[in-house]
Amino acid sequence: MTTEKERTRAPAGSAKRALVGRLSWGLADQAASSVSNFAVGIYVARSLGVTAFGVFSLAWVTYGVVLNVSRGLATDPLTVRFSGPPGPAWRGAVGRATGTALGVGAVLGAVSLVAGLGLGGRVGPAFAALGVMMPGLLLQDAWRYSFFAAGTGRKAFLNDVVWGVALVPAMVVAARVGSVAAFVLAWGASATVAAGYGWFQSGIRPRMAEARGWLREQRDLGYRYLVENVSLSGASQLRAYGVGVIVGVGAVGAVRGAELLMGPFLAVLMGLSLVTVPEAARVLRRAPHRLARFCLLLGGGQAAGSLLWGAALLLMPGRLGETALGDVWHSASQLIVPISLGVAGAGLGTGAAAGLRALGAARRSLRCQLFASVCYVGGGLGGAAAAGAVGSAWGVAAATVSGSAVWWLQLRSALREQAQEPIPEVRTS
Repeated sequence: MTTEKERTRAPAGSAKRALVGRLSWGLADQAASSVSNFAVGIYVARSLGVTAFGVFSLAWVTYGVVLNVSRGLATDPLTVRFSGPPGPAWRGAVGRATGTALGVGAVLGAVSLVAGLGLGGRVGPAFAALGVMMPGLLLQDAWRYSFFAAGTGRKAFLNDVVWGVALVPAMVVAARVGSVAAFVLAWGASATVAAGYGWFQSGIRPRMAEARGWLREQRDLGYRYLVENVSLSGASQLRAYGVGVIVGVGAVGAVRGAELLMGPFLAVLMGLSLVTVPEAARVLRRAPHRLARFCLLLGGGQAAGSLLWGAALLLMPGRLGETALGDVWHSASQLIVPISLGVAGAGLGTGAAAGLRALGAARRSLRCQLFASVCYVGGGLGGAAAAGAVGSAWGVAAATVSGSAVWWLQLRSALREQAQEPIPEVRTS
């Protein structure tokens, strides 16, 4: 006969296995996504040289800003309030959230297209191509977050595999054309194929007509997350543009090249980020007293992993780096130490950020992100003015460590408040 102790232990064991399964799918999905992005970056760096790679990097960081607008308005509120089994409430929310993402892509994609046509030169065509591809790129990302909110990371993984498969013939065509715009189009067109597959996987039609209603319903979280996310990606964009003006476009390519060297570890970090907020929300519902420990293990593990990966890069033979990045390797290799420290600082802070998101403490997380973004831009541009690309990397490293400290101070205060208040409602059915 089963004892009471055994009955208590069984559900705990099942919960741990479920958690490991969801985290594993998050890592697998991000691995698939990062392999595609890494392949595009490496190919452009090797094929077109450091200056053209700098142009591609400017388009890349611009996409990052728009992506974070979409996440703040559409999928961040979804993961906070609708993480759970895919019931009727989840399906309705996903239809409205993906419709919002598609609408954001259409509007801001049009802005990018017009700006690109007006700019001309080497940069303009890349931004015009990005504008055309923006709706598909944002919709594909929205499907990923929707699947992880439901705990069905396997579907997100399959979706990114479809993107990677579609990318192969698209890259072949782009290589024959030999321009930055062609690679942007290839990358975006293959994402659009995956976005269409996401519609098939879910059986849910994105409802752009209901985007306004979604924004109204989620305005208490969505608009704060919008500002928070845009300050994060906008800081990255301002730094890239500023470094390009202060040092030159080649320096932008060097920074992006060093980030590519961190790519395998960043894949792990980003894979965890897909599931950290939903998992933190589950911890909060089931065992609120364990949330701080969950966040500390999450952030500390990411910081330690970043430092270990950076150490491995320092031991990597120069020939291997040249094989991967071509002419970009020499300038990128000088940035390994500061960028590793910067990623470690950011990783430590993401643990606290997940906790604040789970608590629905949008005001606190907004304050943290604004502080971190100001430090990031100031450190990145101040360092660039003082010592070029290397100085910019060291300035960013100092900024991320400072920002991480603020994230943890705010989480400690939020946990104290939460102990005296009811747990935020999370709708699951």
